[in-house]
Amino acid sequence: MNRRILLNAKQIEVISQRLCCQLMELHGNFKNTAIIGLQPRGVFFARRIHRIIAEMTRNTQVKYGDLDTTFYRDDFRRGNEIHEPKLLNIDFNIEDLNIILVDDVLYTGRSVRAALDALNDFGRPAKVELMTLIDRRFNRELPIQPDYVGFEVDTRSNEKVKVEWNDEEGNKIWILENNSLT
Repeated sequence: MNRRILLNAKQIEVISQRLCCQLMELHGNFKNTAIIGLQPRGVFFARRIHRIIAEMTRNTQVKYGDLDTTFYRDDFRRGNEIHEPKLLNIDFNIEDLNIILVDDVLYTGRSVRAALDALNDFGRPAKVELMTLIDRRFNRELPIQPDYVGFEVDTRSNEKVKVEWNDEEGNKIWILENNSLT
């Protein structure tokens, strides 16, 4: 399997800052807005966005939650793979809030569809927006598009985008190519 680096830690930090500036421009003090990270991998990026927003706005009360979509996935009962639920952490009422769903990589759109279904169990938000660090543009299976995009990448079917969150060794985003698929 070949791999090449797509983004390094410095580039990820610059992208995160830019996205937070866009959010602040549109959502002001975040009084009516909450950030929700999608389990399992979107929470790392969402927590980073939440931390930067809290620092930039000097608002320690920005609402944040983690959303588990395990039981809402359309592949939940398919195949032999066992899906294990993750920690769910939404301790506020989402009714009439602006929700920013955050995920690391947008690929087929199926995870986001599951997240929208799961979110409905918590109430009816005023608006739902999607932020993704990486958008794999040409692989969508559902008509779902992000409102905020860190980086767009065109990949082939034999490639995978892998986000490594490691603050000690540096965060990286890789494109992995499986040569056996070519």
